[in-house]
Amino acid sequence: MRIMECIGRVTLSRWEPSLTGASWKLAVPLLHAGLKGESEGRTEPIVIFDEMGAGNGSLMAVTESAEASTPFHPNTKPIDAYCAALLDTVSVI
Repeated sequence: MRIMECIGRVTLSRWEPSLTGASWKLAVPLLHAGLKGESEGRTEPIVIFDEMGAGNGSLMAVTESAEASTPFHPNTKPIDAYCAALLDTVSVI
């Protein structure tokens, strides 16, 4: 699981019917420096399946790969990244 910051949304013209009811967000994974608020602590953005309602600037706990579809077992969904939680604050030492 990684912490990511939502930077936008993705609009689809077609989608898999099992994905109806959620939205797709564009987010950047935050490295240690990014968690401290530094701009060089960001990496390339990815698209995330979001049922939590994240907005721009929201911090998200994101599950990736095969684990991303685990919350939907036994009805798996064809996704690569899933927003598992919205984070209020993150403290970094």
